[in-house]
Amino acid sequence: MQPLAVRHRRSEGLLLLTWADGPQLLAYARLRAACPCAQCRAARLQGRIDLVQADVRLLEVNPQGYGVQLVFDDGHQQGIYPWAYLRELG
Repeated sequence: MQPLAVRHRRSEGLLLLTWADGPQLLAYARLRAACPCAQCRAARLQGRIDLVQADVRLLEVNPQGYGVQLVFDDGHQQGIYPWAYLRELG
């Protein structure tokens, strides 16, 4: 399942995904904290939870077919977020 639309709400710090059954809002800080890259997943599995700044900003949303690569202003850009994973975060 893929959303119908993906939009930044920069002033609110939110990513808006519009699915066939309705909208989903995800805070940038929530997305950054849930990064699915190998490095972040390993840290979470080892109990190392890196704190994410509440004011982290999303700079780019790069479509990857099965999901999106999110680029954050803290320099992190390794994570590709599959659509199904984004649905689960909401």
